[in-house]
Amino acid sequence: MTAIEWRAVSKRYGARIALDAFSLAIEAGARVALWGRSGCGKTTALRLLAGFETPDAGTVRVDARTVSEAGRILVAPEDRGLGMVFQDLALWPHLSVRGNLEFGMKARRIAPMERERRIRQVLALVRLEPELGLRPDQLSGGQQQRVALARALVQEPRAVLMDEPLSSLDPELRAALRAEILTLHARLGFTMVLVTHDRAEAEALGSRVVGMSTARMIPRERGET
Repeated sequence: MTAIEWRAVSKRYGARIALDAFSLAIEAGARVALWGRSGCGKTTALRLLAGFETPDAGTVRVDARTVSEAGRILVAPEDRGLGMVFQDLALWPHLSVRGNLEFGMKARRIAPMERERRIRQVLALVRLEPELGLRPDQLSGGQQQRVALARALVQEPRAVLMDEPLSSLDPELRAALRAEILTLHARLGFTMVLVTHDRAEAEALGSRVVGMSTARMIPRERGET
């Protein structure tokens, strides 16, 4: 079953073509890495999928439902069932770990008992239960990264989108977190779309690696879903 699909999607920023007739289908539960140099359109593709940008042409589909089409957002980002891990993490600095995890659930009016259940469950998965009351500036870089991942997972999303999630970490910590992400994927079975400029990271985290270059997809791919 196809979980995510871009159909001939294009996006311009002024005179610059960020994405040019990009088409890709991703099966449910797959781990797909969009790999390429800066400026090749991989982050634009992710932002269009998340609903942060509107395509100039083509359609974006999630679970067989068109969520965006040329010039129009049909389904709001918060209603797409997607979790996002940003490159800069985008944690709320004034909120505790609990507050960061609760924020989106409160906006969706999830009941307090259910919020607590999800928070306890996901913090156990990422091994952060003792840090529940700490703010981001009281955590290490690796712990902050795990909070960002937990915040995405606590929404119980259909898919988790990751934009260069490990780029700011040292090699040893990156390797450890790659292993954790793979373990979480194996346990929870979510669809995963990763954006990275690092070929080794793409190979490690993606069961399928899609190369991108100059706003287009490179014809060759590594792996099959």
